[in-house]
Amino acid sequence: MFNIQEELKKLPDSPGVYQMKNSLGEIIYVGKAKNLKKRVRQYFQSKNHIAKIQAMIKNISEFEYIITDNEVEALILEANYIKKYRPKYNTLLRDDKQYPYIKISVQEKYPRIYKVREVKRDGAKYFGPYPSAYAVNDIIETIGRLYKIRKCSLKLDGTKKRQRPCMYYYINRCTAPCMGNVDEEEYRAEVDKATSFLTGGQDIIKSLREKMIKASENMDYEEAAKYRDQIKALEVISEKQKIVSANSYIDQDIIGSAIGIDEACIQIFFVRNGKIIGSEHYLLTNIENESREKIIESFLTQFYTGTVYIPKEIYIETEVEDMEVLEKLLSEKRGNKVSLKVPVKGEKSMLVKMTKKNALEILEKGSERIRRRIDESMKALEELKNILELEEIPKRIEAYDISNIQGLQSVGSMVVFEKGIPNKSNYRRFRIKTVRGPDDYKSMEEVLERRINRGLGQDKKAFNKMPDLILIDGGKGQTNIAEEVVKNFGLNIPVCGMIKDDKHTTRGLIFGNKEIELNKRDLVYKLIYRIQEEAHRFALNYHRNLRDKTLFKSELDNIENIGEKRKINLLKEFGSVENIKTKKVEELSAVAGMNKRAAESVYNYFNKIEK
Repeated sequence: MFNIQEELKKLPDSPGVYQMKNSLGEIIYVGKAKNLKKRVRQYFQSKNHIAKIQAMIKNISEFEYIITDNEVEALILEANYIKKYRPKYNTLLRDDKQYPYIKISVQEKYPRIYKVREVKRDGAKYFGPYPSAYAVNDIIETIGRLYKIRKCSLKLDGTKKRQRPCMYYYINRCTAPCMGNVDEEEYRAEVDKATSFLTGGQDIIKSLREKMIKASENMDYEEAAKYRDQIKALEVISEKQKIVSANSYIDQDIIGSAIGIDEACIQIFFVRNGKIIGSEHYLLTNIENESREKIIESFLTQFYTGTVYIPKEIYIETEVEDMEVLEKLLSEKRGNKVSLKVPVKGEKSMLVKMTKKNALEILEKGSERIRRRIDESMKALEELKNILELEEIPKRIEAYDISNIQGLQSVGSMVVFEKGIPNKSNYRRFRIKTVRGPDDYKSMEEVLERRINRGLGQDKKAFNKMPDLILIDGGKGQTNIAEEVVKNFGLNIPVCGMIKDDKHTTRGLIFGNKEIELNKRDLVYKLIYRIQEEAHRFALNYHRNLRDKTLFKSELDNIENIGEKRKINLLKEFGSVENIKTKKVEELSAVAGMNKRAAESVYNYFNKIEK
């Protein structure tokens, strides 16, 4: 038995990371500390906590900690654990995307240009990150049109690699070095021009303008027109990038925030080479009663430990706790000094205010969208109540689905919708234990019995809340089985079946042994469709994971004369490898697709009999 007060006495005076766990052993909070003893004790010795932390403390059954050498290591470890476990009471970054970069493989004999989402130390040149793939594709297309750099992944050494060039050669977007007749120096000169533009942009436009004027003065109008077209194409890209500072070419991120009741929005402007090349917003959840400083710190830690590129300067609206530690972490990751700055006046202050304004607009639009979604869901639930003639609106709906492939590895899923919205933290998966073969009725019976048994027990808090309505992904047979299980437990929970048409699309409901048709234009149909698809998706994903781990990686793979079909048939017939081990040659040879020779191979393998 974990004694919290006793364990508090053992805490060290060291930096590190701590994990709070509930009675089920689930990690519900992760934090970092300069001094583990002082920080963890504060939770249990102080009563001056925000509501979210008070709720968390009530659910703590035990804690664990990891000692680190310094605060930077603690910060990294905390961020990694939050991303891995997504604890209930931590402020969580909802989106964790990798930005696209432009890569020019200058280490190759004939470099190519293409889009990537990961920066490697491979000798290539990377430009970015850019806020969207569209921006990258636009720039790559323009550079291909102007400088004719290849996009293909062929390994070129100057010799002919293809019988004929690809379409990019014929539309004048590539010089076809794959044909072995392109001068390396000339090709490299075009690559240098592209690199020059991506590095500075304005310098190459200035140079092209000088060449255009000179060609015009020499009455070489065809050459002048070529330079003019190049300038126009490059200016189109440049005009899409707002100039922030003509005197500064330092990469910067400008960050602002807007905070709502249950989520926050962080807006970033990406400044590269003195221009805003784009922006992006991120939503953070679990922010109830958290300070703005804490929310921004959580974002900085989670976002920059997960991205491949860190700019030299990051501007934020307010100082955060452990600012020096954060700067040290970011500097180590970048490889040179990174500065976190809070601008008070001037251009950067105005940009921070602009990001805050954008963040607020996004948050308000998002909140309005969520409100509309909740309103529609409640109307759909009202319709469902009337259709089924229920006494109350079914605020908590649990939907169940059984999935198996070729009768193997049957699994069940439980998805939960509260007020018409998925509550994914309450989803559960069930691996069928007592049923052999593809028996959906018995499998559904087992799943519901296990779920209700856990709900009636005292040790499974996540199951204590019973549903107002049970939905079954199946016809009358499975629905009747589910009704019988509920009745046997003495519970009064309505059970309804969800049926599909020949195209496997939601058609209607079965309730009280009667089929109810649904109109596809009605809100209630859209709700049932969403629930049915979610239940099926969740079960199928679990089944695939199990299949990948066990079905295709078993001892049967090592047996001579046993291929994929025979393996599946054996498992389908006997249920598991353990059962197969107990069978005689006659029983094994009776399985579909098996013969005496294959059966003897299986028997001899498990009984270690030499041929």
